[in-house]
Amino acid sequence: MIDNRVTFEYHDIVLIEKIKFKAPLKYHGNFQNRGCFIYFKDRAPKLLSSDKSIQLKGQEAVLLKCGSHFLDILKQTDDVEIEVVIIHLYPDLLKNIYIKELPALIEKRSAGDQSEIVASSAIISKFIESLDFYFNNPLLVNDALLELKIKELILLLVQSKNIKSIEELVSDLYSTKSIRFKETIKLHLYSNLNTKELATLCNMSLSSFKREFKKEFNDTPTNFINNKKLDKAKELLSITDISISEIAYEIGFNDPLYFTRFFKNNTGVSPTRFRNSQRH
Repeated sequence: MIDNRVTFEYHDIVLIEKIKFKAPLKYHGNFQNRGCFIYFKDRAPKLLSSDKSIQLKGQEAVLLKCGSHFLDILKQTDDVEIEVVIIHLYPDLLKNIYIKELPALIEKRSAGDQSEIVASSAIISKFIESLDFYFNNPLLVNDALLELKIKELILLLVQSKNIKSIEELVSDLYSTKSIRFKETIKLHLYSNLNTKELATLCNMSLSSFKREFKKEFNDTPTNFINNKKLDKAKELLSITDISISEIAYEIGFNDPLYFTRFFKNNTGVSPTRFRNSQRH
């Protein structure tokens, strides 16, 4: 649940925002026409995109290239407020502030490498701290200042050895990214995503996604993914000693009690009883 959101607009579009929320939360970012820089102050989510699934850490930042992304935080502890700063990187804005410098600063490359590069450094943390002053004094913010902050961010990323990240981000901003359907599905078999959200990651309508899924896997998305999760749960129950709750989170369930019901409905026994039967 989002508790607080502060935004700075540039030419009537949101350019910088700070959001505070509590887990569990799934945030969908549709960045088809822009890149995005996201900084997590303390606890951080799992980042899900068409080609990556990575667990971030607190005080880390990530650069997202064009496409659909989900930030998923499961509730594994007591309520803790989570703070995130998001800076949207629009091609037109970069062209405007780097009219002459951009070609010299960044070498354009063909798209296709990683879709998100994690950047973590004290330099970036200090930059985020500088934004807090303006979040507390929003009347001081104008378009000229926002352009300076974007330029500052780019230069800091370059100085903090993230030049490859910037190169790949800019390359992706000016190119069309292809989605590999089967690889995306296999990557997110155990993610906390429903069918509609998987379709979004694949940049497809729900109906088109279901048709393509049937063609590739000869099954419905729900049935196929549930069976895979069930097989994975049985494996973890049989060969590990991790808790039932940890297994639930591991295979993409936000609620361990719901996982227990799901498991029992499909096997006839509870996860605990299944584990005990395997041990004996």
